[in-house]
Amino acid sequence: MTKQKYFLLILLLGSLTALGPFSIDMYLPGFPAIAKDLHTTVLRVSLSLSSFFIGISAGQLLYGPLLDRFGRKKPLYIGLTAYILASAGCVFATSLDALIVLRFMQAIGSCAAAVASIAMVRDLFPVNENAKVFALLMLVVGVSPMVAPTIGGYVTVALGWHAVFIILMALGLLNLIASWLWLPDSFKPDTSLSLKPVPIIKNFLSVLKEPQFYTYAFTGALAFSGLFAYISGSPLIFIDIFKVSEEGYGWIFALLSVGLIGSSQVNTLMLRKYKSEQLIMVALSTQVVIVLFFLLGSINNWFGLVETIVLLFLFLCCLGFTNPNTSALSLAPFSRNAGSASALMGAVQMGLGALASFGVSMFEVKSAVPMVAIMTGSTIIALLILVIGRKNIKVQVQADKDSGIVIH
Repeated sequence: MTKQKYFLLILLLGSLTALGPFSIDMYLPGFPAIAKDLHTTVLRVSLSLSSFFIGISAGQLLYGPLLDRFGRKKPLYIGLTAYILASAGCVFATSLDALIVLRFMQAIGSCAAAVASIAMVRDLFPVNENAKVFALLMLVVGVSPMVAPTIGGYVTVALGWHAVFIILMALGLLNLIASWLWLPDSFKPDTSLSLKPVPIIKNFLSVLKEPQFYTYAFTGALAFSGLFAYISGSPLIFIDIFKVSEEGYGWIFALLSVGLIGSSQVNTLMLRKYKSEQLIMVALSTQVVIVLFFLLGSINNWFGLVETIVLLFLFLCCLGFTNPNTSALSLAPFSRNAGSASALMGAVQMGLGALASFGVSMFEVKSAVPMVAIMTGSTIIALLILVIGRKNIKVQVQADKDSGIVIH
């Protein structure tokens, strides 16, 4: 493979991977404007975010078998087409219910891009190059929550929230054209693969019964669901309560993302000296202390804008340690059906994230308390699952230290 072709493939796969995160983060600054136009509240608008998370969770389980049965490109084309049409529908949405449904369809489409890009890395690159390629793709995913809300804030102020979905539609169209023109056929369809529900469900159940999987997958997913609560509640807190501008919200979101991304990079250095399970326990215990203090202060109105940003930054720093290590330990026991384990782990993570986001949107209270309460509850439950679940693991399989971070 020439350097030019290598760079082009990384660029294309990175663009496909970033489509979902951009779709999540870019419209967040527009929540107040959407609420005003659709005659609802900012918290109710966050239901469209919850439906997106549900769509990604369902898509994780849907596309794995389809990509193996029909090859990589046909499901990718169908998913991107669905994404483009759903994005166009969001531009013309005149009710919150319509926006919620369209965001779900948009998520199903974007999930095809993410799952296909991961599968194609394994197809197109030598095994010893995979860790390097995944690191590059994760860097793209990590950068997107820093730039997407900032761009979305400026676009919303200048052109209105509808323009954000026009941009997302254009990104989907560009990805579709680029995939058709330059992505190679990387996998021969396996026509012998059964798409019947029973064998697929049995495979997922065999993964779920593994103590190391369910302990670390649910620990990580519950801890990480605090991120989804933050994403769902942050427009209300910063724009409605603290009166930050849409552009300012984008910059704050970018700053907080640095905590998650930066700590995940520190985590790779710490793994040279400490085991994954040690880092998880310390980070999760610290996270519990932070959210308990955050909750107590939110109830008593102790915190202003700066203190809220600092506490959220510290919370996200803890996730930078818990998320990559729990992901790595969840998948470590599997070699034969690692794909199913990965899909199930992603579905659990996004499903619990959707519940956290939905929970925040259910409280019609102009306060940070509902968001912080959900962050606190999910973190404490995660720690309890870790402590109890580890007792059921007879022989723990160690994680690969090159495992990459999984970021929304």
